[in-house]
This record gives sequence, structure tokens and C-alpha cells, in this order.
Amino acid sequence: MQDTEFLPEQLKEIVSRYWLRLVEHPEYTDQLKSILESDSDFRQQLLRLFTASDFVANQVLSRPALLQELADRYQNQKTDYESRLREELTPLRELDYSSGAEELKRCLRNFHRLEYLLIIWRDICGLADVHEICRCMSELADSALQVSLEVLHHWSCQEWGSPTADGQPQNLVVVGMGKLGAHELNVSSDIDLIFSFPKAGHVEGDQAAAQPLTNQQFFTRLGQRLIDVVDSTTAEGFVFRVDMRLRPYGSEGALVASFDAMEDYYQNQGRDWERYALIKARAVAGDKIQGQQLLERLKPFVYRRYLDFAMFESLRGMKSQINKQARRGKLAADIKLGSGGIREVEFTAQALQLVYGGRDKALRNPSLRKAFGGLVAGEYLPAKVADELLASYEYLRNLEHKLQAFANQQTQTLPASSEQQLRIAFAMGHDSWDELLMELERNRQIVSSHFNDVLGTDEELEKTRHQGEDWKPFWMQELGADDAISVLEQAGFEDPGASLSLIENYRKEKKFLTLPAESRERLNIFMPVLLDAVSGSEKPSLCLARVMSLVEAVSRRTAYLILLLENPQALEQLVQYCTASPLIAENLCRYPILLDELLNVLDQPPEKSSLAEELKLQLLRIDENNFEEELDCLRYFKQSHHLQVAAADVSGKMHLMKVSDYLTFTAEVILDAVLSLSWQHLVERHGFPVHIDGKYGEPCFGIIGYGKLGGIELSYSSDLDLVFLHQAALDKDTVVSEGQSSINSRAFYIKLAQRIILMLGTHTMSGKLYEADMRLRPSGDSGLLVSSLESFHDYQKNKAWTWEHQALVRARGVAGNRELLDQFHKVRAEVLTNDRDLQDLASEVVDMREKMRKELKASSSSELDQLAFQIKQGSGGIVDIEFMVQFLVLAHSGKFPDLHTYTDNYRILEAARGSELLEESEMVTLIEAYLELRAASHQIALQQLEDLSSLDALNRHQEAVVAIWNRVFASVIQG
Repeated sequence: MQDTEFLPEQLKEIVSRYWLRLVEHPEYTDQLKSILESDSDFRQQLLRLFTASDFVANQVLSRPALLQELADRYQNQKTDYESRLREELTPLRELDYSSGAEELKRCLRNFHRLEYLLIIWRDICGLADVHEICRCMSELADSALQVSLEVLHHWSCQEWGSPTADGQPQNLVVVGMGKLGAHELNVSSDIDLIFSFPKAGHVEGDQAAAQPLTNQQFFTRLGQRLIDVVDSTTAEGFVFRVDMRLRPYGSEGALVASFDAMEDYYQNQGRDWERYALIKARAVAGDKIQGQQLLERLKPFVYRRYLDFAMFESLRGMKSQINKQARRGKLAADIKLGSGGIREVEFTAQALQLVYGGRDKALRNPSLRKAFGGLVAGEYLPAKVADELLASYEYLRNLEHKLQAFANQQTQTLPASSEQQLRIAFAMGHDSWDELLMELERNRQIVSSHFNDVLGTDEELEKTRHQGEDWKPFWMQELGADDAISVLEQAGFEDPGASLSLIENYRKEKKFLTLPAESRERLNIFMPVLLDAVSGSEKPSLCLARVMSLVEAVSRRTAYLILLLENPQALEQLVQYCTASPLIAENLCRYPILLDELLNVLDQPPEKSSLAEELKLQLLRIDENNFEEELDCLRYFKQSHHLQVAAADVSGKMHLMKVSDYLTFTAEVILDAVLSLSWQHLVERHGFPVHIDGKYGEPCFGIIGYGKLGGIELSYSSDLDLVFLHQAALDKDTVVSEGQSSINSRAFYIKLAQRIILMLGTHTMSGKLYEADMRLRPSGDSGLLVSSLESFHDYQKNKAWTWEHQALVRARGVAGNRELLDQFHKVRAEVLTNDRDLQDLASEVVDMREKMRKELKASSSSELDQLAFQIKQGSGGIVDIEFMVQFLVLAHSGKFPDLHTYTDNYRILEAARGSELLEESEMVTLIEAYLELRAASHQIALQQLEDLSSLDALNRHQEAVVAIWNRVFASVIQG
């Protein structure tokens, strides 16, 4: 016959045989003959289908008129598929109760057969990619379920009455699981469903019996009818095979459950595999709005607030069961469950979704493609890895479709028949079966390699666990006291007695004795590994004491322990940083969610723009107006970056100046975000404030940083000294839209400032951002919370004290309207360059310093606080140097403009050095003293007392500073 040149010789006979049966069929009409003879593309596609699918061939040969109907649908295939399905199924909605379920079944099956054949046609002929085929199959299932449910619900209400609760009608919710939920249904798949309904209640209406059905009974009967209509096999076949085993309690459980019952089951009895299953859950029929609300209620079960590395262990357990079958030779030909198969691609995405999805909402998506997109965007997976996994997944799913379409069987097993192998190879575009096997193996190896990289192999995990094997008898208390002490001594513990007591006391505590079995089992695996890691630290006893506080804090949330087991590098970092700094240990104990940051080794601080982009992306993943989640996001961002910089700091990877830069940039980015969020909130309530030029839209508001923030010298525990400025039209109300309440523009900016302070200072479970100190604003605590730029300018020129001009030396715009901030800097320059009487200035600076010295005292009597106070506030300390710097700026900026260009002390000192305002030796002494004293203060903040410079060296620096102070101010005051 003609048109078979594109076929391999071995397949031409098969196609010819089918073609002969077609043209000899009694229903082979002239019209059908005309279609096939006139449309060469349609004819050649039919021949390709005969080659690749006995099922399609037998369907067509049993009723050739199907080809006419397929040709019509073939012409309309570019129409929106979902809309076409809805339109063509509309007549079924008109079926009345008298028609009966059998008529509904017949109509559904005839409709499904045509659509199903068209989907296979498009797949085999390459008219749609694998994702489009999966989407169409899923929409076909959705539509069949929806129309069936609508009809059956209507009929059931006519028969039994209408289900209600609290006077509100109730509807069944059909949740699609697995591939249906993800819009990834294959061409011969079961549909996994769960039935639920919002609330308990009873049916109402004239049909209701004396003992009306409960909602549970009504929806159980309705669910049974739905399954029967869709799943049962009739003369016309079936629509979809329905699998209800994923519901709570599986086959033993009730067919339907209320939302409350569903939530109670998953929170109290849900298992790990059910979390994996619910990733792909989607409301596919019934009341979809209520269905989405149900899934939102189940989200806390699926996605935990903390990083859930326990899912890797759970996944390994599931994979291990599959591997056992593979070793028995049962799965070698299975492209779904075998090594490097479809399931491993899905497991890779799902594991990472469950680990990070609690914190990153962008990962909460049933679609595999979108999940990989979120993993790449969040930098949880390299783009190259995701691309390779998706490409291999597409190949495997494409092959799966060809295997299933061949005989309409739910199979993922490679055929044994040489004829079928050749037909499948041809359908996949290969010249031979051997070529297909080579390409299949290449894709399987890609998948297997990446799967093991993400999940780790069993061998790697065992190796990690065996690292602590020698410590198991010690941890399990199988040794006597003397032997235990000896083990600790030989391992280098500097205080073995204290370390042994620490372990023994912990094991006696109620907190340990009442651990759930699973938590204790994981702890028994983790502790020997931890002890082995701690023994390699510089001070094992010190490190153990600090780390055990963390162990106690997370002993019931063992996902954190698994994180450290899964990532030896993170455990190594934990030991190193906790040995180096109790501050890091305390923060990790308080916020164990930060343990994930130990996976990120930081050598250089990121640029401010990178920090801003990172925070922006994190905030975009949060629903608008979710104040609590916004606060948590901001706090996590701060804490995670503080941990990273502290880790780089204690390990000597980052210089002091870089550390301060990083901490300052982090604060500025947070301020920018807080301003933006606060602005959005107030604009929604009150509209836009009118600017001084009559315009409105963008905020004409600026945040001025003073002190350490302005001087780019923030430390880990610094408050933020802030001043707020605006340029609003004071006599104008906000521009509002309907429904909003207008307020005075000045009042708007006061509310904006209050909102910013609230967001910065509110305590949540994640701590707080920063303490905002507003005392440096014009007129201090008695002044307005927000000043106009004009009034600020006037105040600085005519009313400000000298100490306020000193504070202005370190002031700079850190967030807000760029034009306003530029104008602020001009005001600052004007004020700082004013001519001053040097003797009066010197006297005022000295008097203010003495007043501060008398009023301030250490926050406590501890040796650490006393030392910190001495370094900062003592004679010759940091504040003395800062006062001298401020004096130089106020006294000489008019002549040496470079002095007021900078706000940080180091660069001002360098500028003063170039201006020869002091002796070269004095400038060198001040710079060295300032850096050494700041470094000492910094180490105290990290509580690294052992890293402090000797007190004698610090005293010498301070004595040298005192000498310069006395000379500078004495020479000016005395003339």
C-alpha cells in the first residue's frame, strides 16, 4: 500500500493488515474513504497509530465511524481544551432523574472514548508534548468527575433531601491525589481520590425521612454512586479506574470524612508517606473553593515550619523497599520504579519540597515542573540539575505513554516481545530497540546520579553513622565510670569529669526519659557521631557543654539532628563555631531553624544589592497583608545573615570592617523592606499623602541613620539610632479612593513612622528585628516623631545643641526617597561646614564628654560588662576617639570638605590625616587604637574572651589616646 515508506520493513505488514481490515469493513463509507484519500496528513497519522497501538487500531476497526468523529475533533484540537470539554459535556447536566445512572454511564463512556483516542492520537503522532498530553488527560478526568458529581448530587437531593450544616448547603469535595492532582495524569492511569465535606449535619427538605440521613451518610452514598458511574465496566468500557486507598485509614477507613475529621487524622496519625502524597493534592471536583480551604488546613501537616531533613530518612525507607524488589530482579524493566526511573525524579523534587516548603511557599506546588522551578529560584537545586532531571523525566514519561497506549494497559514495564519492542522503538523515534535501550540507560543514569546526590546513597549514610561507632558504648552507658572517664581523657577532653556528668545528667532528665521512641532512636544514632566530632575540636569539654544545650532544645524535633547527620560539613561547622563563640551557640539554641545556614559557607560578604534582591524574593512568597509571616521572614533574614557573618568572623575569614559593612547592609535592606511594607499597609487604609509639590504616589519619606548605623559600624547587638523626615504638604489630606478614610498628610507620616517602629521592635517567636532609638530627632523625646525636611533644617541651624551637631557627623540617609535623602545630605553638609568659635566648640565637646562619663555606668557588675564599658566609655576609649573625630569635623570641615564627606570614623581619620590637622604619629596612633579597641569590643560581643588582645596592650592604646586628647583640647581651649 501507499504512504508506508516512512515505516521500517518489519512493520509494514502489520500496518497493511490493519488497513485491509479497515477498507473491507462494512462501515467503511465513501465519506470516510474521501477523508482518508484527500487528507494525506490524517491518513499518515492513522498509519502511525496502527503501528504504535493495537488498542487504537482495534477501536477504529470495531467501529470505523469513530474516524469521522475523530477527524472533526482533530480539526478543533486548537480550541481551549477545558472550555471545549465543558461545552460538550453540558447536555449531560440536563439528564433527569428518570434517565437513570445507566444512561449517564453510557454517555460518559462514549464521550471519554473519543477524547481518549484523540489524546493518544496527538501523543503518538507528536502533535503535543508530554506535558500537554498529561494536562489534557487530567482535564478530561476533572471534567468527567465534575459533571458526574453535579448530576448525581442533584439526583441524590431529589431522593434523600439536601445536606446542610448551620443552615448552609453542603457539597462534596473531591480531592485528586498523585498524578491527577498534579495535572500529570498518564494515558492509562488510575485516578487517586479522597472524598470530604465541610461540616457534619443532616439532610433537609420534603424528601428527608423521619430519620434524615446525616451528611456523612448522604455523602458516603453519593461517593459510592460517583465511583460506580466512573469506575464500573459496562459494554462501553469504563471512564477511569478509581483508587480510594489514599484516604485516611486506607481501605479500612470511612469513604468520606468531614474537614474536622480529616484535619484531626493527619495531625495525630498522619504518616510520612501521606505527606508526600498530599504534596500533589488538588480539589478536582465538587466545591473547589471549600476544597482549597481544606488543603490549606492540611498544609501544617505537609509542610513543617522548620527545615525537615527527616524526610530524607523517610524517603530512603520507601526507596529501600523498592530497592529490595529491584535486587530480586523484579524491577529491572520497570521505568517507573526501577533505578533511575520516574519515581526517583518525583522523589527528588518532593523530598526537597518537604524539607524547605515550610519556609518557602513557592515550593508548595503539585506540579513537578513548577516545583523544580521553585527549587531553582530558591537556590535549593542547581538549574543544570533541574534541567537534566526534567529532560530525563520527559523522556521516561513519553516512553511510559507509548507502553500504555499500545494496549491501553496500566504498565511501566518494557515489553519482552521483539515485535512490540520494535513498534515501541518506532513510536519513540528510534531506529531500533537497542538504540532505545541506550537512550533509556543514559537517562536512567542521569536520574540515578542526581537522585543519589540529593538523597545520598545508603553507603554514604552508613559511613557517616559509623564515624561515631566507637562512641556508642559511652553514649549508651555501657561503660563503668572509670572507663568512661578514660575514654574522654584519651579523646582529649580538657575536663572529662564535667563532660561525663553533663551526659549522665541529661540522660536522667525527664526531658530525655519521656522522648518518643522515634526521637530517642534518632538521638541514639546522632549522639555518638556528635561526640566523635566534638572530640576533634580544640576544647571538646567546652564545645560539648555548648552543643548539648542545642541537643536538648531539638531532641523532640529530630529533623534538625538528621540535618546534621545528613550534612557532615554542617556538623563540623557547628562544632567549630560553638567552640569559638558562646553567642553563636546561644543563638542556635534559641533559633534552631538557623541550623540550615551552617550549610552555607561564607567567605565574602554579599553586595547590598544581592541582599536586597534576596529579601525581596523571600517577601514575594508571602501572601499580601500577612503581617505575622512578614515579621517572621524579616527576622529569619536578619538572624540567618547575622549567623553567617558571625561564623565567618570567628573563623577569621572576614575582617572587622567587612563584618560591620555586612551587618550595616543587612539593617539597611531590612529598613527598606519595612518602609515598603508599612507604606503599602497605610496606603491601602488612607490613600496617598500629598507631597509638598502637590504630587502624590511614591513615599516622600526618608530614614536617617545615626550612630553606628550611620557610621557603617554596626555590631551584632546594636540598636538603630533613627530620625524620620518627610516632605508632605502639611495642609493637605491624603488622596483616597472610595471606602478609605482620609487623614492629614502629616498624620499619615506619623502613622508610617509608628508602623516602622512596630515592625522593628515587635517580639515574636523568632525574636525581634532591632530596637529603634528615636532620641536623636529634633527636640529629642519631646519632639515630633517625624519632621519635615524644612523644620529639620531650621532646627539644626538655629536650635540644635553642639552635641546634636556632633551626632550629625555620623548621620546619613539609609532608606526612603532618594531625592529627599540627597537634600538631607546637603543640609548636613551646610550645618557641618558652618564657622564656629574653636575655643567654645572645644569647651562644649569636653564638657559633654565629662557629663557622659559621670552619667553612664556599666550595665552590670560582671567582669565582661565592666571590660566592655572600659573599652568603650573609659578614658582613652572608643567614645573619646569618636569625640575627637567629631570635633575635627565641626572645627575644620569648612576648610577641608573631605572631613564631612564620610560618616564612619575610620575614613574621617584618614581624611584628617591627609589634611595634616594632627601630627602624623598622632593620626597613626588614633587609627591603630580605634581599630584595636573596636576589635576588642567586637570580640566581647561574640564572647570570645580568649581572642582578646592583652589588657596591657589595650591599656597602652587608651593611654596614648588620653595623651592626644589632652594635647588637642588643651591647645585649643588655652589658645
